[in-house]
Amino acid sequence: MNQYEQIGSEIRQMAKTLVLHFMQSRPECQPGEEGLRLTRIFRACGFDWGDQIKATASNQQYWVSAIIRVLEAEGKVERIGESGPWRLL
Repeated sequence: MNQYEQIGSEIRQMAKTLVLHFMQSRPECQPGEEGLRLTRIFRACGFDWGDQIKATASNQQYWVSAIIRVLEAEGKVERIGESGPWRLL
């Protein structure tokens, strides 16, 4: 792994930790509660770069979607319903 891949790996881990800590801090994300949609998590965690040419804010959310899916695979979060929202397990 080169230095850039290493830094990228560290950034992904920090982003995943940020999302998890944010969700742990929100009452609506607690087990059994109504959860939050990805858009709200994305913006609240500061991942929105604003609309850019060919990279609108809605397209930028795919990164947070991947983070949430990793947390889901780790058994830490669940999606409520077919299109969200998300909450802690």
